[in-house]
Amino acid sequence: MAVFASECAKSEKSNMNALQHHLQSALESFLNYMLIERNFSANTRESYNNDLERYLLFMQHRSRSLEVITSHHIEEFMGELYSIGLEASSIARNISAIRSFHKFLVLERVLGSNPAENIHQPKKAQYLPSVLTVDETMRLLAAPQAQNPAGKYDLRDKAMLELLYATGVRVSELINIRQQNLYLDAGFVRIFGKGSKERLVPVGSSAIAWVKRYQTELRLSMVQLNSDDYLFLNARGIKLSRMGLFTLVQKYAGMAGIEKNISPHTFRHTFATHLLEGGADLRAVQEMLGHRSIVTTQIYTHIDRSFIKEVHKTFHPRG
Repeated sequence: MAVFASECAKSEKSNMNALQHHLQSALESFLNYMLIERNFSANTRESYNNDLERYLLFMQHRSRSLEVITSHHIEEFMGELYSIGLEASSIARNISAIRSFHKFLVLERVLGSNPAENIHQPKKAQYLPSVLTVDETMRLLAAPQAQNPAGKYDLRDKAMLELLYATGVRVSELINIRQQNLYLDAGFVRIFGKGSKERLVPVGSSAIAWVKRYQTELRLSMVQLNSDDYLFLNARGIKLSRMGLFTLVQKYAGMAGIEKNISPHTFRHTFATHLLEGGADLRAVQEMLGHRSIVTTQIYTHIDRSFIKEVHKTFHPRG
């Protein structure tokens, strides 16, 4: 009897390993398809990989191969995501990834139909992103120079924050800027955005001056054999990471006495809002931000209107 139980356990383990290999192989094929055929960015590919790994692990633990997954099983997985407190926007992204994955499997004739095709997309919550006032922005930009004694990498951090505010670029776009992408004498930086879409973004004189100082006074001493041409380097001489940038922004926000919950992306929101409050054309801001649709840019007009409403409330006799 003990021998029979042992053989059953071995068989079950073997089946589980085979299922795991089956699911992982399908995922790798899909990710390669996204990268080569669809020309998706590395960040999008990584996001899809994280979402789908969690999804396939859920199915694996319930011994479900791709061929037996139904819409009911996917809805069950969605319920798990709701139960752990994932936001509607994150769940919507998960559904999009799952739908694309199963659509690929149909194209490859692994599946006969897409079980995720009619899965309900949760409505994304409408929100206004956190934005810094002009005074808060100036305090934050001054923070790297406020340390006493001065930190070793203050000049890099100052140049980095100035460039973030001057251009409104995404976090991934900033850390991937190479020196060859800088046209500082002409007042521009070349940015490669989502889907490798290229755009030229103007840079103001303050950011230009600080970036040039960083390049000549600090970056040369930070360079290592594996530094490549990336503009912003960390202590090991390699490209600064997203988490490294996030940590620095949090540090300087604390030094500047800013109590709002901010991140590097706050600079992007602040950049757009300050331009629109100053009278900039919406289409021009769309171009600088690299938004595919002007609808995405229009969220900043809501922020602008809330600012105008607050001014009216404060200063109008009948406010």
